[in-house]
Amino acid sequence: MASTRQVRVGLVAGGLGAYWPQFPDLLPQLQRSSARVSERMRELDAEIVDVGFISDAQEGAVAAGKLRAADCDLIVGFLTTYMTATMLVPIAQRSGAPVLLINLQPTESMDHATFDTGQWLAYCGACPLPEMANAFQRCGIPFRSVSGHLEDERAWKRIGGWVRAAAARAALRHGRHGLMGHLYPGMLDVSTDLTLVSSNFGGHVEVLEFDDLRVRVEKVTDAETAAKRAETEKIFDFADSVNETDLDWACRVSVGLDRLVADFELDSLAYYHRGLDGETHERLGAGMILGASLLTARGIPAAGEYELRTSLAMLIMDRLGAGGSFTELQALDFHRAHVEMGHDGPAHLAISARKPLLRGLGVYHGKRGWGVSVEFDVKHGPVTAFGLIQRRDGRFAFLASEGETVDGPHLQIGNTTSRVDFGRDPGEWTDEWSATGMSHHWALGTGHRAGELKSLAHLLDLEFVQI
Repeated sequence: MASTRQVRVGLVAGGLGAYWPQFPDLLPQLQRSSARVSERMRELDAEIVDVGFISDAQEGAVAAGKLRAADCDLIVGFLTTYMTATMLVPIAQRSGAPVLLINLQPTESMDHATFDTGQWLAYCGACPLPEMANAFQRCGIPFRSVSGHLEDERAWKRIGGWVRAAAARAALRHGRHGLMGHLYPGMLDVSTDLTLVSSNFGGHVEVLEFDDLRVRVEKVTDAETAAKRAETEKIFDFADSVNETDLDWACRVSVGLDRLVADFELDSLAYYHRGLDGETHERLGAGMILGASLLTARGIPAAGEYELRTSLAMLIMDRLGAGGSFTELQALDFHRAHVEMGHDGPAHLAISARKPLLRGLGVYHGKRGWGVSVEFDVKHGPVTAFGLIQRRDGRFAFLASEGETVDGPHLQIGNTTSRVDFGRDPGEWTDEWSATGMSHHWALGTGHRAGELKSLAHLLDLEFVQI
């Protein structure tokens, strides 16, 4: 159901055409290097639009037209040797996509005793890099680059990070984000001006009613509910407190959510509805945790409490390969120096430390209704807390903090709870995190992702803050 559009990366290589008649062996060598770069780029889970090798400004203009027509999410310019800025500036200006320049010389070092001028020029991709940076900046074009050699895994790791960041940018740029219900009363921090989503990221926010879900749940058949129950039994362990009627309802709502997402072609969903006295809308809101968690695990993040910015943060983390689970502060363990965080709601099941548990709850704290809830702990190891800040001027900002999820005691109350060690006093970390202006929800994902998030912020021209 989620958007399956693969990130589209344009690739153009170039060098100064004046060299070709002077050094006949140079161009073939550079073209072999370009072929190797194209090969490695195709290993990065991206659709590659390779427009070939350019030798002058005229060929650069032709390449610019091709890349603009291809609607790329990122353009990679390979500096194989010296080339003038006039060859790449038009590509950056006309394409409408961010540009990454790469300087990858053939090997780690030249053989200085035997190389002639032509062989040296194959290692001269670093020479035009300052020229490109100067020209880009004077033209108002953001500049970014990676330097290394063709088989330099550190350089390719950085290039891969830019490609993953471009994939996350594409998910936002082309995304359809559902917002269903209404704001949790009094939560001033989570309210989001919907226009700011399009302004900062692109994409579209689809405003939904709970009745859009109700009419779909009403059409769910017993057979469909049974199939969802079978799926649930494979994924979850069940606590003794799970009530069969509540589980059946959660499965029925989950099928309705699948239809809602498919019908509106949603890539993410944020929701909340209070309801009254056990009526249908209250029951729908209380029955969503199972279905929302299943959606999140399939790459369609769903966040409760109408937290649109957090559902977007979860989407970003998912597209970076980090998962991204709905999270808030729960407690501080000063004895163990851990920050305990999680939520009583949707979880990213794909990053659970163990088989997640469904627990029946007779009451949802702070919310109306009752039913089944998800209990899990994010995989132990490196993690990143990541959220979106909305500044007073209407700009979004990225906030990230890298830590490690560790073992320790957990409450058995139907919440997602992880113990995170940030390598410092948990109270000081909490104060510094809160002082940024972050809302009380964010995404928790696996791996240390600050570098990739910083790259994405650069692609989006947004502020990046790291705690």
